[in-house]
Amino acid sequence: MKLMRVGEAGSEKPALLDADGKIRDLSGHVADIGGEAIGPAGLAKIAAIDPKSLPELVPGRIGACVAGTGKFICIGLNYSDHAAETGATVPPEPIIFMKATSAIVGPNDNVIIPRGSEKTDWEVELGVVIGKTAKYVTEAEALDYVAGYCVSNDVSERAFQTERSGQWTKGKSCDTFGPIGPWLVTKDEIPEPQNLGMWLTVNGQKMQNGSSKTMVYGVAFLVSYLSQFMSLHPGDVISTGTPPGVGMGLKPPRYLKSGDVVELGIEGLGTQKQTFVADR
Repeated sequence: MKLMRVGEAGSEKPALLDADGKIRDLSGHVADIGGEAIGPAGLAKIAAIDPKSLPELVPGRIGACVAGTGKFICIGLNYSDHAAETGATVPPEPIIFMKATSAIVGPNDNVIIPRGSEKTDWEVELGVVIGKTAKYVTEAEALDYVAGYCVSNDVSERAFQTERSGQWTKGKSCDTFGPIGPWLVTKDEIPEPQNLGMWLTVNGQKMQNGSSKTMVYGVAFLVSYLSQFMSLHPGDVISTGTPPGVGMGLKPPRYLKSGDVVELGIEGLGTQKQTFVADR
């Protein structure tokens, strides 16, 4: 299934995309796309509904594909080819950092370049959405705790991230720096998350063209690994790292400016399109 949230910010309705590409209203069956609705029982309930029995929604703004995210966890330098382009060494264990949940926006919303920014960058990433609470789970059982997958743009301000001391979080958590969606695609539609093509363009120029097969630490490993340190809850999102082609890795580096348009997508998970605008 392709689950989504449609409507103005703060007033989104839960919906699904049917086989004909029509958006169907789920609000008569679930309160939102999050919490119990994306657990095994909740997803089974939605799957049992005949999409044609649901009211059709007029296409409009698409919101973030999951509601009630408590943790937005990101993995750094998780693609061997991306680590090489930044001159970094692949870490012996995953690099974990948090992106503030207040950064989350819809997949096609404008992204705001923060005041003082000179190095706002792009990163197409595979997002993993947790469906039920995971604590101390094994790698073999880890995917049982995943509701599905989504496209994530881990927008980053590199000077804030690496040149202003401290940890990476402040360069990753600016308002609007976390577009996710358009859909939460349930895991039954993505049987092999480690072989998904992914791409990103800036003003129509292809910048990233990679695959999740070059991830150092795969989805199952990451879910298990993270669950050793913290409980993962329904609606939590793990953004799993980016392939090469980010702005900071270019020679010379290239960063985003007001008016730039970024488009990105992952095989089977849909596409995003954002216009970057200067904060006022």
